[in-house]
Amino acid sequence: MTPLGANGSGADFSFDPAEVSRRLLAWYSDAGRDLPWRHSRDPYRIWLSEVMLQQTTVEAVIPYYLRFLARFDDVHALAAAPLDEVIDLWAGLGYYSRARNLHAAARQVASAPGEIFPDTLEGLMALPGIGRSTAGAILSIAFDRPAPILDGNVRRVLCRLFALEENPRGSAAEKKLWAWAAALTPADRSHDYAQAIMDLGATLCVPRRPACPRCPLAGLCRARVLGLAEKLPLKAAKKAVPEIMRVALLVRRQGEVLICRRPYHGLLGGMWEFPDAEVSAGRSPDATAAELAARWGGAEVQSLGAVRHAYSHFRLDLRVYATLFKGARRVAEGEECRWLPPAALSEFALHGAHKKALDLVAGAG
Repeated sequence: MTPLGANGSGADFSFDPAEVSRRLLAWYSDAGRDLPWRHSRDPYRIWLSEVMLQQTTVEAVIPYYLRFLARFDDVHALAAAPLDEVIDLWAGLGYYSRARNLHAAARQVASAPGEIFPDTLEGLMALPGIGRSTAGAILSIAFDRPAPILDGNVRRVLCRLFALEENPRGSAAEKKLWAWAAALTPADRSHDYAQAIMDLGATLCVPRRPACPRCPLAGLCRARVLGLAEKLPLKAAKKAVPEIMRVALLVRRQGEVLICRRPYHGLLGGMWEFPDAEVSAGRSPDATAAELAARWGGAEVQSLGAVRHAYSHFRLDLRVYATLFKGARRVAEGEECRWLPPAALSEFALHGAHKKALDLVAGAG
């Protein structure tokens, strides 16, 4: 037994912590994934990939990553771009605050003395949208400096390796996980180790049916010894997810329809949508749609159907209506709206529920 973990963490181990990196690095040399961002040590490219990968799969990220680099090949190009272009290019990747933070961070880097990408934990965490784990990944991968990471994949690996039988998101568990992550991070080959442990969680130590027999850490894993591999990490009690009903209105005018951009700050900031409104308690969708049509210069409304969509903190029941534009409407200050032919709607960054509504729009002719 090694009573004191590497890096002076004070963590207790039933194995030599250095054995974890030895096994992982040997496995990674043969089994590591070939991903576009692994062909570079450019901190801009590493940062871009790490932000995109937050709560998003590798398969979904790759085409977005390549498109972003084709348009914004360095941090200065991203900083110089208008925010709406960044958001439009991000459309479909979800969690849109990441795009706004990415743009704000690029401008912060580009305006800093020397215009140099930060290479310290403190400097990286001072940028919008970068937390401790993302900063650690950038330090390790781009600068090859030992820094612990604790993304979802690494968290799962550590919960099983140490058989953590408590809520992994609780404050006490969080401290243990960071201590273990720090203790296991080697001083050498930090670049490869960070990617190896993330790959392990993504390919073998997966949420359901982990491939334990093929895992390089199988002989060290406490969860496997105790028969807990499929039960860990423990799941936190699910919170009730509220459901909201809203109305979206397809306003037609001479073969075109109206869409407007949401304010840049707040939920789904900068995304496009049809005019919409929440159905308040005691009101019907039909009545809400009629009020919305009157507000936007429309006439009678026609129901086109409904779509459902889950956002991160609520579920949306969206009732879709259509109306003909009959009169002028004064555009509010700062409001950005456009009349478009229906065929052009798919090219705009409509957010999830309103993008689903396109099928109803197409069906309505």
